[in-house]
Amino acid sequence: MKQVAILYAVVVVAAFLAVQTVGYEQAMLIAYGAIALMALLISVTFLWLWQVRATPLALGMSLSWAGSGLTIGWWWLMQIADNPAWGAEAAALFLFLSLLISGAVLHFSVIQGSFGLRGLAFLWPVFGALFVSLGVLLLL
Repeated sequence: MKQVAILYAVVVVAAFLAVQTVGYEQAMLIAYGAIALMALLISVTFLWLWQVRATPLALGMSLSWAGSGLTIGWWWLMQIADNPAWGAEAAALFLFLSLLISGAVLHFSVIQGSFGLRGLAFLWPVFGALFVSLGVLLLL
């Protein structure tokens, strides 16, 4: 845990130095671009782990990281392109979000076994998250 705390501190300091050096907006673009690319590399790694049957969570992890990388990458490209109108309305973004949601559902499906649950019990957190999200949207 000590190494994780040190790593986190180093990343926070690097982010602070980046903001001081290139400014907030450019530092954010650099960070979002880097994390989008790293997420896609992690996704490919988990896809390989799934192929060699290393862990039952690998396919869910691959989908989640791919969805995250593509969603963040889409946002990153829209910022670089100065938010063109077609970017905000593109249906492709829902393809990326669907990967992310599918990965999450697969995670809940595998995790439910750790709690001794069976059947469709894993859908409770999925529908719970959707209803909370809808509720917040309706309140605004």
